Amino acid sequence: MTSLALALVAGALIGLSLGALGGGGSILAVPVLVYLLDQSPAQATTGSLVVVGLTSLLAAATAHRQGTVLLARGLTFGVVAIGGAALGALASAHVPEPVLMAAFALLLLVVGGVMVTRLVRGRGSDRDTRPILDDPIITVSPTFFCNCPQALKVLVTATVVGLLTGFLGVGGGFLVVPALVLALKVPMTHAAGTSLVVITITSAAALVVRAGAGVQPDWGVVAALTVASVLAAVVGARVAARACPTQLSAAFTGLVLVVAAGTAAQALPAVV
Repeated sequence: MTSLALALVAGALIGLSLGALGGGGSILAVPVLVYLLDQSPAQATTGSLVVVGLTSLLAAATAHRQGTVLLARGLTFGVVAIGGAALGALASAHVPEPVLMAAFALLLLVVGGVMVTRLVRGRGSDRDTRPILDDPIITVSPTFFCNCPQALKVLVTATVVGLLTGFLGVGGGFLVVPALVLALKVPMTHAAGTSLVVITITSAAALVVRAGAGVQPDWGVVAALTVASVLAAVVGARVAARACPTQLSAAFTGLVLVVAAGTAAQALPAVV
């Protein structure tokens, strides 16, 4: 009963994070499954893909109705990231579990540091009032057009995000949101919604690859997490549509840093 209660509470937090921030679900799901619900890192990273993938799918639909999703950008980014996610998932099978968790913590610290720098420099505000366009980067009809610098950014950032997503067994929202904001200059409100599309795609790709590894999480715990997360994600997506972009950036950054510190405290001593 205690495990079920923990799973329901954690699932609600995961859903709120994904719905409101477009990420953060896996950085909550993996530590919760490992340190509170007694799953191995391999089980946790597989189970989190199910929770986060299904939650992101519903939250993405809700965010799209709220008008905070750049669907073409999200689909493009997600499809490009599939190859990297598959390679990363295959590579993770050859890495010791303590090293996997330590890499997870270090990556969170790096991402959090980048986002803090951005906030301090004042680029996280909502002062940019230019219209948000979801124009295609490459078109072939009626004439061929390529925004090649933008296409290169998408290729590089999506591939790197996919590799790390597959390797760490996470949906990758905490990577996708900064990539969309910092590399592709997408406003935070739209980056959060668009990230949900990418997370759904990369989670599915990584899960398919991991399915052949024979790792089975506790499906009862995963089901409880998923149900609570899905219900909370609807609330989170509605919050995101009305929130200030600066506040969303600050909340996302704080979440990443807190979980990074906790995970590092648990994982790094096992490596050193």
